[in-house]
Amino acid sequence: MKPLIEKLTLSENTSFLARTYRTPTFEVPWHQHIEYELIFFKEGEGSSFVGNYVGEFKTGDIFFLGSNLPHTFQKAQKDLITSAVVVQFREEFWGTHFMQLPESRSIKKLFDIAYQGLKIKGDCKQQLAPFIEELEFAEGFERIILLCECLQLIIQSNEYDTVSTQEVKEFNTKNKERIDRIYQYTIDRFQEPVTLTAVAKHARMSVPAFCSYFKKSTKKTYIDFLNEVRIGYACKQLIDTQKSIEDICYESGFNTLANFNKQFLKVKKLTPSKYRKDFVGKTR
Repeated sequence: MKPLIEKLTLSENTSFLARTYRTPTFEVPWHQHIEYELIFFKEGEGSSFVGNYVGEFKTGDIFFLGSNLPHTFQKAQKDLITSAVVVQFREEFWGTHFMQLPESRSIKKLFDIAYQGLKIKGDCKQQLAPFIEELEFAEGFERIILLCECLQLIIQSNEYDTVSTQEVKEFNTKNKERIDRIYQYTIDRFQEPVTLTAVAKHARMSVPAFCSYFKKSTKKTYIDFLNEVRIGYACKQLIDTQKSIEDICYESGFNTLANFNKQFLKVKKLTPSKYRKDFVGKTR
């Protein structure tokens, strides 16, 4: 299954989108679009999938995603209310010559970096949030000014982490469809036993060809990717529930506690029990 190709619906008075999406309209599968996306999470938490990155999102987080970068944000529990202000715009929405201006060089550089996906952090995240919220209700030229201020804040602060190392390609290429089919398959089934034979068959490849293809495309092995997805889910369970570590281990798709602890330590650089203990300590 290839990613949903999302298309914007704009009014006659707007050149880019700025809108809050709240459960059930927040829920969107693995998808991509030509527009750049600035997304500010107002409610909820869960797992973030951006290119070949697997991580977490929580209330207050902000991401800036480049054009054609596939992504999805999956909430932690099925009944959890989640919402985000989503700003989407095309590179040329302000005219074909704007990006060629000398004054636009820093924006162009930011757009180039955004192909990796940016997770905003530090003071920039706190300063950016009200601007994004204001964008939804602004009218006329004020919308353009506010969007420029958002981009300028990111540029000046330089407070962000790049998250994906996957090469971004154009829509509908054979390789793109294949890697996206693999990602969606994994997101849908990570809690179940997943074998290389099964996922290779889903990708319509032999196991050796699949392993080589996935490593070349994502710069990581498929098993490493699968473990990252499972660990991301386990982290939310450790924080949000009182379930035992053993129960979380099996619910996340691991078949032994020893392997769960080993993979958790590899991804998070600490044990599951220490992860839970550290979070509890921060909230007291």
